[in-house]
Amino acid sequence: MATAAENDDPLGELRPHERFEVWRDLIGLTRDCDATSADIDRFDAELRRSALGPVTFLGTSFPSARFRRTDARVRRSDPGVFHLTFVQHGALALTRDGEPTQLFRPGEVTMLDSSRPYELRALGERTATGGEPRVEGVGIDFPTALLPIPPHRLRGLLGRGFRATEGSAAILADFLLSVDRQAPVLGPAVADRLGPIAVDLVAAWLADELADDTELPETARQRATVEQVRAFVRRHLHDPELSPATVAAAHHISVGYLHRLFAQHTDGDTVAAWIRRLRLEKAHRDLADPALRHVPIGTIAARCGIPRPDDFSRAFRTAYGLAPRDHRRHSCP
Repeated sequence: MATAAENDDPLGELRPHERFEVWRDLIGLTRDCDATSADIDRFDAELRRSALGPVTFLGTSFPSARFRRTDARVRRSDPGVFHLTFVQHGALALTRDGEPTQLFRPGEVTMLDSSRPYELRALGERTATGGEPRVEGVGIDFPTALLPIPPHRLRGLLGRGFRATEGSAAILADFLLSVDRQAPVLGPAVADRLGPIAVDLVAAWLADELADDTELPETARQRATVEQVRAFVRRHLHDPELSPATVAAAHHISVGYLHRLFAQHTDGDTVAAWIRRLRLEKAHRDLADPALRHVPIGTIAARCGIPRPDDFSRAFRTAYGLAPRDHRRHSCP
């Protein structure tokens, strides 16, 4: 998988102005614009760039900067790309064609296309731990032809900010953050499969904003439903009553349809097996956490939705080959 981190830290050994030039060039591979910064002489940035099939994932942290895509640049070359960004820290100020400036704050997602000029100012803010002001975010770039929504339907959505706190926007943001966390361990085959999933989630989010999913392909609707189910299960792992039946009911689908979705769009786990695996993985992590060493094992198991100690011990031993108590002792000596 092509990633900016494949030689550890491509920016780490460079002088500040060289770091800016390398960072700018890596951004420019998919976001063709002029980039400048008042902090070039002390530029300290991080960029995580991954190829997900036809989709490029970007995660970055950097000082304040300005990006301009001019009319001349658009006329010279338009690659036909959407740029989607989820702001995590700092802010983005967008100006296009004399329109009022739009300000995007942390927790908001926005999307631009390469066919219109723009000026985007990235405004750094100090982090909770102090230090220089930073802008942080994750996003994806992908060909406009991949999105199964007619371009004229998107005119009122591009260049706007949307809160990603609930619904399909939140699922999309969670997906991007998960890719960012897991990118170092993803193999090429898995990474290639994630790109189309990302585009389907973008399509589902935009269809929600348009209040119309009739133009979405069935595969896009199915993948969006699967991601909604995954998010629901993770939020309710603590509930011992969580089951395929309760998951299906919460999403207004039949249990049979839920099982078919998982058979088509996951790596082979049944819904019940996947829930059980997530519970055991969480318990495995929590038992190895030194901060939780004084929490009784039974309490941790109950928090993971397995309230009966015998059931938990038996399932844990089957999954990991040792008792929960032994795992905790080896992990937190």
